[in-house]
Amino acid sequence: MAQKNYEVWKNAKLPNHLKEELNSLNDEQIYDAFYQDLSFGTAGLRGLIGVGTNRINEIVVRKITLGYANYLNKNYKNPSVAIAYDNRLFSKEFAYTAAKVLAANNIKSYIFPELRPTPMLSYLTRYYKTSGGIMITASHNPKEYNGYKVYESYGGQLNLENSEKVIKEIDLIEDIFNIKEIDNELINWVNLDEFDNLYLEEVKKIVLNDFKDKATILYSPLHGTGGTVIPKLLTELNYNYYSFEPHMNPDGNFSNTKSANPEEIIAYKDPIVYADEINADIIVLTDPDADRIGVALKDDNGEYVVLTGNQVAVLTLYYILENRKDIKNGYVFMSNVTTDLIEVMAKDYNLNVVTTLPGFKFIAEQIDLMPEGSTYVFGCEESNGSIVNEFVRDKDAVQGTLMLAEIASYTKSKNKTLLDYLDEIYQKYNYYMEKTISYSFSGSTGKTKMDNLMTHLRDNKIEVEGSNLVLIEDILTSKITNLKTNKVTNSNLPKSNVIKFLFDDNSWVMARPSGTEPKLKIYFSVDNKDRKIAEDKLNLLINTVEKLIKDF
Repeated sequence: MAQKNYEVWKNAKLPNHLKEELNSLNDEQIYDAFYQDLSFGTAGLRGLIGVGTNRINEIVVRKITLGYANYLNKNYKNPSVAIAYDNRLFSKEFAYTAAKVLAANNIKSYIFPELRPTPMLSYLTRYYKTSGGIMITASHNPKEYNGYKVYESYGGQLNLENSEKVIKEIDLIEDIFNIKEIDNELINWVNLDEFDNLYLEEVKKIVLNDFKDKATILYSPLHGTGGTVIPKLLTELNYNYYSFEPHMNPDGNFSNTKSANPEEIIAYKDPIVYADEINADIIVLTDPDADRIGVALKDDNGEYVVLTGNQVAVLTLYYILENRKDIKNGYVFMSNVTTDLIEVMAKDYNLNVVTTLPGFKFIAEQIDLMPEGSTYVFGCEESNGSIVNEFVRDKDAVQGTLMLAEIASYTKSKNKTLLDYLDEIYQKYNYYMEKTISYSFSGSTGKTKMDNLMTHLRDNKIEVEGSNLVLIEDILTSKITNLKTNKVTNSNLPKSNVIKFLFDDNSWVMARPSGTEPKLKIYFSVDNKDRKIAEDKLNLLINTVEKLIKDF
């Protein structure tokens, strides 16, 4: 198949840069670039930039967009689409290509003339009441990647049912080299000054308190989209704000960053040096499309500590619950790999909790189904993403930055640190500790290895010294097995390749292949009144699992 695809592309009329790359490939590179079509999964695709069917390039973007256009024309009357993009290589070109393919299929688009965050794409979709949206981004992946995310009319990523419909339309396309593009009046360029202000005014509504002595904040967009709006937001609200200038310019090569992922500690290495100089209370990083947020705080020794996504979510929700007095029939949304502390806190305040599969699209879908008369309170994922106000329906690091700036100002007014505040929460509810470990499986054999490892975990289970396995939830089979009673019940979550092992001390391990990267993610969670006991148990869980999968 790889050689056949390669020959087809070699004989096709390609843009010069793709033709040059094609002619430079060796046999191994040809195989990896052509052995399969880049998969359009749940809500989109993500892949290496380059020539080939297993890469993202303008040929593949045209094909995906035509499939999406055919889906829209079959399911909507006079459809329209909102389009945005980040700083990655070819992002603007891919976005413009998508707009022209849509125009050729009589579909109106609203497109940003410059890069803007993913949450602004969600808002653009909702503001213009479009039939859907397209975001060109590879989120926090390395610089070699780009991607294509598709959105529903309510501003969340495409749901499972409609993803399948789009995939079917894409699969029907045979001639991928002669897809028509038109630049006409159906392509509408959004007025940035006007729309930035509309969006930021909505973000400002999340403010709960205005503190006179505001926290000192160092911010980095990691060369991405957050730099287009976050500095303006913090400046307008009179925060003691500093930009980390080496990261402020949009740059698809991420020239001055150690990592484009705010979950990785190495991404903070250079900002921490400057933060120390200005005595910043908090360092905030946002990923390239500004849906994920990363945070580092000073500890009692004056060293900066990077928080996990779970810890950021816990701080944010607790502050909201302590300060909002308007919550009636409130709802909190979380994925099933998020810290249990979110549910514990929400129920302590008599709120409803909705748990979904990983992926914010599932949370967005459930938000849209909230009962009439209910109040949205918070939605979050373990993977450094949340929304405070649901005027958008995807993770919003702009909202997250503002809320954390306010919380840091609150703790400063109390002469304590954010870490002190987090410790108060743990003392009240238990020390909840979590860790996520990602195992990479790239190349043509990667998926097979991941599938084999998931089968290995299912067949061998996980036995941990000092704990008893009491429940196995296999979402692939929709079965929940209670090992105490030997009863099997059905999971209410959509089928997905996810398995969870729960122990009698409330600790758990969950494994799932990533939906956007060639990685297997394994999640660990423990809690205890004693911090040291919780830390030791977490390490025991991790060591046990790593021994079980060491041969993979």
